[in-house]
Amino acid sequence: MSKDLDPGFPTGDYFDHPPAPFFDSEELLRWSFYRAVIAEFIATLLFLYVGVLTVIGSQSQDSAAVCGGVGVQGIAWAFGGTIFVLVYCTAGISGGHINPAVTFGLFLGRKVSLVRAVLYIMAQCLGAICGCGLVKSLKKANFNTFSGGATELADGFSPSAGLAAEIIGTFVLVYTVFSATDPKRKARDSHVPVLAPLPIGFAVFVVNLATIPVTGAGINPARSFGSAVMFNNHKAWDNHWIFWVGPFIGAAMAATYHEFVLRGGAAKTLKSFKTSSV
Repeated sequence: MSKDLDPGFPTGDYFDHPPAPFFDSEELLRWSFYRAVIAEFIATLLFLYVGVLTVIGSQSQDSAAVCGGVGVQGIAWAFGGTIFVLVYCTAGISGGHINPAVTFGLFLGRKVSLVRAVLYIMAQCLGAICGCGLVKSLKKANFNTFSGGATELADGFSPSAGLAAEIIGTFVLVYTVFSATDPKRKARDSHVPVLAPLPIGFAVFVVNLATIPVTGAGINPARSFGSAVMFNNHKAWDNHWIFWVGPFIGAAMAATYHEFVLRGGAAKTLKSFKTSSV
């Protein structure tokens, strides 16, 4: 671990972790690795449970004209607030990704190894399926009536428009993740304490506000995949590729912008791919 000193700020010394090895098979021998994978599974399960249950509950209230439902704002708060809570709870164990696009972006930024990225994404997708399964078991009639809370391209929007919305939305989220966890920024702005899960949760909130009317706000492939699997209807699978391709492109753009442009780490990161040393 190298130590860098920011000459402009006497108290701005910080530890910048070296790039994670591209492939670290030794992780498979550590309990802490499996504990982190389990944490990602449970966190994604809870995220989908709260989020999808809120979506279906709002739609059922709208249709019954009871109180109009929580609406787009309430759904956005449910997703953003849940991410804030779950990232806060799991950040010290797994990093609190809870999203394959976030994991992919951090992998490109050499924050996690390929082994960890693959296992995280598998755990997230499985957790999403189980979370939606819980919702379906509790409200099966409403679940099927309201499409399982699945993300779908809204009427009047082309696939290219939906893809653009997912790319931009995920860019905002992953860029926030990189910025909120940047050790150099935290050291430089140590006089202004920022709880990293807070801006990440707010990023999910504002992106949901902007993107729900277009695609239902995927920005998380596991969220879209879990709903589609449990609803298992052609409506859920139509244009489903948008909810994988868009977030992964957005994550790659955010990782490139933050690590290569803002942090000027292009040479260092590209060089690190040539070695698997820690």
